[in-house]
Amino acid sequence: MRLLLLITLCIGIGSESAARAVGPKHYDLVVVGATPGGVACAVRAAREGMNVLLVNRHAHLGGILSSGLGVWDTRWEGHRAPIYDELRAAGFEYYRTKYGDDSQQYRDALPGKRGHTNGRFEPHVVERLIDDMVGREQRISVVRGYVPAKVQRDGAKLLAIEFREMRGDKTFEATAETFADCTYEGDLLALAGAKYRVGREGRAEYNEPHAGRVFMRATLKPPSAEAEALAEQHQKLKLRPFLGYQEILPASTGAADGVVQACNYRTMLSTDASKSLRVAEPANLDPYFLKSLEVYSGVESVPNGKFSWNRPQIIGLQTGYVEADWPKRQQIMDEHWETTLALLYFLQNDRSVPEKVREGWSKYGLATDEFVDNGHRPYEMYVREARRLVGRYVFTEHDALLAKNSARAPIHADSIAMTEWYLDTHGCTTDRVPGSLEEGKMMLHQETFPGQIPYAATLPKEIDNLLVPVCLSATHVAWGTVRLEPVWMQTGEAVAFAAKLAHGLRIAPAQLDADRLVRTLARHKSMITFFNDVDVASSDGWVAAAEYFGTKGFFADYDIRPEEPLKPATAKVWADGLERLRAGTLDPTAIARAVALAERNDTSPSAPAESKQTRAAALEQMFSQLP
Repeated sequence: MRLLLLITLCIGIGSESAARAVGPKHYDLVVVGATPGGVACAVRAAREGMNVLLVNRHAHLGGILSSGLGVWDTRWEGHRAPIYDELRAAGFEYYRTKYGDDSQQYRDALPGKRGHTNGRFEPHVVERLIDDMVGREQRISVVRGYVPAKVQRDGAKLLAIEFREMRGDKTFEATAETFADCTYEGDLLALAGAKYRVGREGRAEYNEPHAGRVFMRATLKPPSAEAEALAEQHQKLKLRPFLGYQEILPASTGAADGVVQACNYRTMLSTDASKSLRVAEPANLDPYFLKSLEVYSGVESVPNGKFSWNRPQIIGLQTGYVEADWPKRQQIMDEHWETTLALLYFLQNDRSVPEKVREGWSKYGLATDEFVDNGHRPYEMYVREARRLVGRYVFTEHDALLAKNSARAPIHADSIAMTEWYLDTHGCTTDRVPGSLEEGKMMLHQETFPGQIPYAATLPKEIDNLLVPVCLSATHVAWGTVRLEPVWMQTGEAVAFAAKLAHGLRIAPAQLDADRLVRTLARHKSMITFFNDVDVASSDGWVAAAEYFGTKGFFADYDIRPEEPLKPATAKVWADGLERLRAGTLDPTAIARAVALAERNDTSPSAPAESKQTRAAALEQMFSQLP
């Protein structure tokens, strides 16, 4: 099935002249891919005084944010990291200033109480805000319409990238001290020779319960006493709640394969007849094929009477997209788009669709004030998973679950970002068994707990000056809690700090002392450790200390309790941990277990009298004693 489409080539006015102006030229940092993670990386690096080149394959910055995502996928409503916080706040302020405090637009933009209502926006609005953010940084040079074509590498050092036009033969070369692959596809890391993975690990490889080929059944009731206990513990977290449970069905083999999860367009629809375009009947409508898709998938509202349609998924094409060249990828994207238009027409007109459903869908048309230079088609398809780096640490499912005999997920001393979205994977194949979702689909709302992403997960083993904050090192299952724009904006900004620190020391980022980076992120108000009771944007000195010591095992759960008195047994463990930290012998997991035991002892009837010093004051004092 093919539809005749007029597709505007988006390489951007001035791209060619910009390419001639920058190449060959040397930069402190070259960022490939103006995804939200790439934007955060480039902006932070520029603000830290680095000269940055930001290269994007088309004219529009912002990745899926400016291509119809429409919502911030996060369960945490508090501050997270400076660039992310700044952009999110700018979106709310845009609607408040333009339409007023009491406007429907502003109310629609603000977070709701539960589910997928955590801050919404129109694509052209967030793109404008991103353009403004990047444009204010004089140290950023932006080139649009180019992709990496060749690299020069000397052993573990990446020297240069040759960029080629997406639609043409012109090239330019850029050299740099450090490079960052911020593409959704991991194109630079593959071109540079870094090891990566496409597809699913088997269950036995990392002992992940949900790895490999898996069939899940959804239920509103807990399937086991363990699931019920996890849900009760999860309710203590100040995260956006999602209902329901899932259980693994016996047909799940856990076998490895080369399949990634489904992708689709985030089509922007409108119900305003003056601002919407009706879809014409396709030449070769195939109702049998369309009925095999998730036909009655819903839409999510965004401000100004628009709706983001998060379907259809043509399961089967997504894996071929990953390793394909751009002409082949374009064919795959075209097929997804044509199917999207065909399904919309089918839902509005086909007599086999119930009349009430047809009436409901008939009010929608393509939003004519979105993607105006691209036939109202989003500039990017929602690529949920592509290559994944196999780095110096592999983030697994276990990093997003409670550690054994613990009230926290595993602790990483080199944490640079936190995860909190549930392990969320879309269908991988169209197979089903009785009562199951699509094979591979899972949404582990109750089992997933906030985790820590190690700096090592952004570092290729083979290359010392390449940073990978988007297609970072994680398993297929763990990818479900990593693959969100708020996470990638945080990791993108974090590796920019790493690039700056390494630049100042004249070393490669892989040679950087990770503890130095962790302290920098804590001081710059980044939530590298999730806590219920902290605002990382606060100027209180103990906040940075808590974030830092949260990566060292000084907390056994997700609460700091800053104003409580520091009790004796806990104080002793903290003092011991500080000494071990100074000596370089600290084991964060062992300290966390000791803290848990101490806190139980502190609450026993025979516990000694507590100190007058608060936990917050003790944290701040310890932080000041670090070298």
